Amino acid sequence: MMEKDWWKGKVAYQIYPKSFNDSNGDGIGDLKGITEKLDYLQSLGIDILWLSPVYKSPFVDQGYDIADYYAIDPQFGTMKDMEELIAEAKKRDISIIMDLVVNHCSDQHEWFQKALADPDGPYADYFYFIESEKEPNNWETYFGGSVWDKVPGTNKYYLHSFHKGQPDLNWQNPVVREEIYTMINWWLEKGIGGFRIDAIINIKKDLEWRSLPSEQENGLVPVRYSLANAQPIEPFLQEMKEKTFERYHAFTVGEVFNETDEELHFFIGEEGVFSSIFDFKQTILGQKGNGWYSHELPTAEELKESIFKAHRRADSIGVLSTIIENHDEPRGVSHYIPEGEVTEISKKALATVQMLRKGIPFIYQGQEIGMENQIFESIDEFDDINTLNEYHVAKEVELTDEEALKAISKYSRDNARTPMQWNGEEKLGFTTGEAWLVSKQPQKEINVEEQEENPQSILNYYRALTALYRDEVYGLTIREGAFVPVLEEVKNIIAYERRREKRVLVLVNYQAEPQTVTLPTPVRKVLLANIPAQMNGQGDQLSLAGYQALVCELEDE
Repeated sequence: MMEKDWWKGKVAYQIYPKSFNDSNGDGIGDLKGITEKLDYLQSLGIDILWLSPVYKSPFVDQGYDIADYYAIDPQFGTMKDMEELIAEAKKRDISIIMDLVVNHCSDQHEWFQKALADPDGPYADYFYFIESEKEPNNWETYFGGSVWDKVPGTNKYYLHSFHKGQPDLNWQNPVVREEIYTMINWWLEKGIGGFRIDAIINIKKDLEWRSLPSEQENGLVPVRYSLANAQPIEPFLQEMKEKTFERYHAFTVGEVFNETDEELHFFIGEEGVFSSIFDFKQTILGQKGNGWYSHELPTAEELKESIFKAHRRADSIGVLSTIIENHDEPRGVSHYIPEGEVTEISKKALATVQMLRKGIPFIYQGQEIGMENQIFESIDEFDDINTLNEYHVAKEVELTDEEALKAISKYSRDNARTPMQWNGEEKLGFTTGEAWLVSKQPQKEINVEEQEENPQSILNYYRALTALYRDEVYGLTIREGAFVPVLEEVKNIIAYERRREKRVLVLVNYQAEPQTVTLPTPVRKVLLANIPAQMNGQGDQLSLAGYQALVCELEDE
């Protein structure tokens, strides 16, 4: 069994298995493909490896619709392949965590199939079946359309917060909860290190099924707004922790949105139900309620404010997990760097900001080589159901095809789901077959092989960042030191200290224009820079080039 809190100070990496590495040439990434790349991940300084779902699934929502929690989908391999991956990762001191998707399952799961076969039987109570002459309320799924679908041949509707192929599980039913706990413990016994917990907030429901005032033409209201009237979630999560995670000292990171300060204590406090939660506040910057077509990319000041606010709020309570991208987001460098300013230097600047924050940094596959949003030429090239829905949302407000395509291309989850680019050849080193999802114009010059050979590459810069976590002199400060914002009043400067035995300053001029800053105290030593051999200034005065990032040891106050 792992030691308690073994996960603190670690670096995590997310793999989207379908797009990481294909070992058998069928165009789909697989478990053996991941095992083949463990040495690469070890060289990157990875301690924790999060796999997006590899369970058996019809893939209506790319595996987040699970048909069998105890089986590996054949396209990814076998349970033996999974066991080999766990074992080989452990040899390299890498812990595997899996996606835990228990707000819903697939409509192909035997529980739901049994419920459909007997809507009045015991399995119907595994889900939310409501008898009604019409949809019980006006809630809208995360993917668009009503959360209610009618059971054929009956006057009953079932609830699905996401796609109709993803019926919500009834957490009110203790039998369902025990089934879930048994499954969790089964995987922990397999030797995994824990779970990323998907959409967990949605397990609480407004059991009165109240309709809500709508400002939309279709009269629907996004289901997330119903959570304000939902019953408490705390007893469920506390029970789950006690019966599963706690027994194995598992690492758990929750997908939690819009949590209150009180809830933050419950989630990640000293006795919290999770080890950590993601800091999603920055990912929602610039979002409007209308749809992707109305979103705006965040500014440097908005990004800075979001980061500092997150740490002021959370650091005294528990551990945040930090991201700039994941399987649900567009590429970070295309989202947080203004169009026209995306360069190797600015990509390294963004990496510096994220990686040295307090908490657990998560790198998403391809982030470490600076992969950008892909070029999609038509709606037919997209796979993601949420992207297709947002295209129709844009068209409904009379955007042209070109305008709608531009909007979804900027924010589509498919940007993060195209194959990992291992080399610059036609198949990108990902497969010998035809990849399941690929842009017709991939940026082949962005690839691992070329960056391995370049000491100044983005890949090797990420390695330098993760090396700081293990550094004999500065590692403890980076892993455990306080996060102290500095130079807040200086526009487009993102700067903070990490303080413990040492004072480590992270300083980024997050704009294309140069500027001069006055430091809290003079620099004693430069630990890392994204522009080699360039540090201009005297004493506590420092002139920074556009998107220059410096990691320095400061002199004592």
